[in-house]
Amino acid sequence: MAMAGPVKVVLGSVAFGIFWILAVFPAVPFLPIGRTAGSLLGAMLMVIFRVISPDEAYDAIDLPILGLLFGTMVVSVFLERADMFKYLGKLLSWKSRGGKDLLFRICLISAIASALFTNDTCCVVLTEFILKIARQNNLPPQPFLLALASSSNIGSAATPIGNPQNLVIAVQSGISFERFLWGILPAMIVGILVNASILLVYFWKLLSIEKDEEVVSTAGDVVAEDDVTLHRFSPATMSHVTSVNSQEFGSAIDAVVLNGDFGRTDSQRSRTNSIDIDIQTASSGGIESMRASNASREVAEGAAISLRRDQAVSSRRILRGTSNLRNIPRENASVQASDEKEGSIERWKRLWWKTCVYLVTMGMLVALLMGLNMSWSAITAALALVVLDFKDARPCLEKKQVSYSLLIFFCGMFITVDGFNKTGIPSALWELVEPHARIDSAGGVALLSLVILVLSNVASNVPTGKSS
Repeated sequence: MAMAGPVKVVLGSVAFGIFWILAVFPAVPFLPIGRTAGSLLGAMLMVIFRVISPDEAYDAIDLPILGLLFGTMVVSVFLERADMFKYLGKLLSWKSRGGKDLLFRICLISAIASALFTNDTCCVVLTEFILKIARQNNLPPQPFLLALASSSNIGSAATPIGNPQNLVIAVQSGISFERFLWGILPAMIVGILVNASILLVYFWKLLSIEKDEEVVSTAGDVVAEDDVTLHRFSPATMSHVTSVNSQEFGSAIDAVVLNGDFGRTDSQRSRTNSIDIDIQTASSGGIESMRASNASREVAEGAAISLRRDQAVSSRRILRGTSNLRNIPRENASVQASDEKEGSIERWKRLWWKTCVYLVTMGMLVALLMGLNMSWSAITAALALVVLDFKDARPCLEKKQVSYSLLIFFCGMFITVDGFNKTGIPSALWELVEPHARIDSAGGVALLSLVILVLSNVASNVPTGKSS
């Protein structure tokens, strides 16, 4: 491409320079607005300076890349909910033989996981497990974190979905997933082995230090305390508690019997005592009032009948209350059985849902290997998982793995890089380097690799991949 006019070249270079500064140094003192806002600012300046038209700016946005990136983000969210990365964390410490074995496992597992589930997600999720494993084994975390960072970057280079720059290269070049994988896989394997060897040699002495005895004794105290806690719930102790509870249960029934309904019998006894006093008073009167004696006798007989009736009602109530108290353990047992049944159903549902998540993810990988459209394969898998979840998708779409700021950054970057390409500067630089960077010679490959290496570290890897 020929060079554009001087004004267009200068203004386009200014807009790209602002974008580059904010992309590499997002917290510069004079404009601390961050990468995302910086990419949008660069895109806006390209349009305002008339380096590109608004229609050309919209056309510069690569929707297949955005769709593929969004789909892989959503799939990563559901894989995390399905405990995929938790299982990877357990695999790191399963039958581990020490710090050196753990370091090599981290290099291998993080590389494979990054190639399949993007390196950003793996670094964010596996960091927590690595810190926990290092703390439990009294090991320094620095070697393992460096192994995670370096190996995830090396492993992510093997597939188009491993990192954002691979997405840009694969989509714009039209390279299929299978061809991309088999072309980079040998270099990725060699890189992982070399990286693990360098880390092992560098941290050999640090990883060979024995565990601190104080930590071991502390762990022993923790185990002893756990044993004591478990002993408290032994069957013998539980049977003793059951007998004590049965005694308390009987005393509770007696308390109910004595204090519940027999309060009425006390009042009834007072009534009978008063009646007896009346009868004695009436009988001591002698023959003076026979009518009063007959009346008192009738009153006494009526009171005795009502007293017996009240006692019978009270006894029936007491028996009914006692039977209700005896039915409480049966009700508790039925409630516990229903809770266990509901828990079992929920566990089966959870297992079935996790199986569906893994199957959908495997289907997406198979579709990518078969050469189907990468963007729509990822979006289809993401929407299938959303439908299978059968819930409001907003909480999942608001997870940290779904980085909308990164998607917006890509939009601004596409516009800014396209505007800078229209100035003719990248084409002129490539024409200058091309004769010496041919891939049919070892020197050309070395020079091209050096240029890309420098640009990736100076101007960031995603803009370098987009410009190339």
